[in-house]
Amino acid sequence: MTKQTTSSNLKQVDTTNRKGFFRKLAAFIGPAYLVSVGYMDPGNWATDIAGGSQFGYRLIWIILLSNIMAILFQSLSSRLGIISGKDLAQASSSHYPKTVNFILWILSEIAIISTDIAELLGTAIGISLIFKVPILWGVVITGFDTLLLMVINKLGIRKMEAFIILLIFIIGASFLAEIIISQPDYHNILSGFVPSIPNATALYIGIGIIGATIMPHNLYLHSSLVQTRKIDRTPEGFRQAIKFNIIDSVIALNFAFLVNAAILIVAAAVFYESGRYDVGDIITAHQLLEPILGSNLAPILFGIALIAAGQSSTITGTYAGQVVMEGYIHLRLQPWVRRLITRLLAIIPALFVIITYGEGASAQLLILSQVILSLQLSFAVVPLIHFVSSKKFMKDYAIKVPMRVVAWFLAAVILGLNVVLVYNTMTAWLSSGVHIVVYLLVILGILALIGLLVFIVVEPFLNKFRNPNKVSIHHLNTVPQIAKIEPYKKIALALDFSQSDSSVLSHTLHLSNFDTQILLIHIVESAGAEIYGDVIQDQETEIDSKMLEQYKKRLNELGYRNVVTEIGFGQPHLQIPKLVNDRQVDLIVFGSHGHRGFKDLMFGSVFDRVKHRLKVPMMVAKFTEPPM
Repeated sequence: MTKQTTSSNLKQVDTTNRKGFFRKLAAFIGPAYLVSVGYMDPGNWATDIAGGSQFGYRLIWIILLSNIMAILFQSLSSRLGIISGKDLAQASSSHYPKTVNFILWILSEIAIISTDIAELLGTAIGISLIFKVPILWGVVITGFDTLLLMVINKLGIRKMEAFIILLIFIIGASFLAEIIISQPDYHNILSGFVPSIPNATALYIGIGIIGATIMPHNLYLHSSLVQTRKIDRTPEGFRQAIKFNIIDSVIALNFAFLVNAAILIVAAAVFYESGRYDVGDIITAHQLLEPILGSNLAPILFGIALIAAGQSSTITGTYAGQVVMEGYIHLRLQPWVRRLITRLLAIIPALFVIITYGEGASAQLLILSQVILSLQLSFAVVPLIHFVSSKKFMKDYAIKVPMRVVAWFLAAVILGLNVVLVYNTMTAWLSSGVHIVVYLLVILGILALIGLLVFIVVEPFLNKFRNPNKVSIHHLNTVPQIAKIEPYKKIALALDFSQSDSSVLSHTLHLSNFDTQILLIHIVESAGAEIYGDVIQDQETEIDSKMLEQYKKRLNELGYRNVVTEIGFGQPHLQIPKLVNDRQVDLIVFGSHGHRGFKDLMFGSVFDRVKHRLKVPMMVAKFTEPPM
């Protein structure tokens, strides 16, 4: 049993008819897996590889810490969606002023594009490593993954979740095989869970691991995806939904932890233990796997996992983009259109950097994308904590004071670590000879972001959510005024002399009386008609004119005397609107053309092409076989 959700094209999964703990859990499992792919995307790989190659197993505890933070914030995100029925973007839009919402939307879009840059580069590098093509060509190839999304979007939520879980399994299986091949020191792995920061470089890499792990778009996405489950909106139903979504988050994100830990473990076992402490990027890591391990399978598995990580994150990143666009500015696009826009905005800087600075610069672009994500993270975390702490939004399900203290503490930790990361990055830029004007512009931008962050931290405490804005994706919260109903006086029929004309005529007569003027329209589409227009007098025009007269005669016999015929020449999507608008009809009826997909591309779909040119209501009469 399914129904449309309010925030996306995904369907609801009914959990209310499931009995027993495991059957109930199975109904809820899924959203966190879609979210978890963002925690193992290619953006995480560089920091994990750098940490493992330089410090062995000693930074595993930071991956565990970031995973604990992720579980907390994703659980809060799912709680918001379950109880309020709003995703994080919708909740923000309902509270903050329009200007603030617009800026938050822009920041969210920048974060999603930055994420997509990492996913694009990861997939492109994976393609390059496996098929031995330049990374530049890999980037171009990734532009076609829009077609993959078009297919997946039609499968439904459960099949899409299954597809993502399959990709996650591929990633996990690949790194399990990598660990077996690399034979790490398992005693040292356990010692890596003891917190330690060997030096300032380890601190920098640790900040990078946390900054690359917790991603802002995942908070928006999770609060929306949990609404794909139909639940009993009762106290017991809410408690069950919260419990099962926490379990979903714990299982999925712990799997993401294992993948990230596996990347660091492989880097430690292969590079650190062989004295290669300088490996800090994906390309170098791949190149050294075979000569160090003596196995040609290891680099192939590495590349396969990289492609799977990039593609899975790409799919979920697209849905996150839909969520923030619909929530903040109430604009809804087709998923493939949204995907195409985001991918183009990611491809342009990637191509520019690779063409201008060479393939080696792709690693620096990957790191830069993670810094941008770090800047955006607090702008998602802070509103989330405010909303889940508010009884206005959450009623009796607002988080308690101890949980608020923990959440605010972790938010402060994230903010502090990201400030250090940004400071170190800016210092490195300045020392590398970046133009002072560019540096000052970046500083001004950071100061503006700090001002915005202070506002979203302080404002809810002052306002107490007293006056939330009532917003809707449809821009209308009340039943509109219904105009006086008048019978149709003039109806046009778009006829193509096919079987569908039977339905067009039948439906038209249902809407007509004997005084209604019926305008029979047919467009001659021959090459000659398109070139010469109404001056042509070929055989097709003569036959079509006679056919229209026969239609008119049949209607006259049924008692409809006010029938007019009109022949047009050329392209139907241009001629039909011209004739209809000139005649000032009240309604036009089309027949369904009976084809879709590739045939639409081959033969065209007149209705879709004329609807924006017409000024009158339109009706499509679906063809049905006439009774015998």
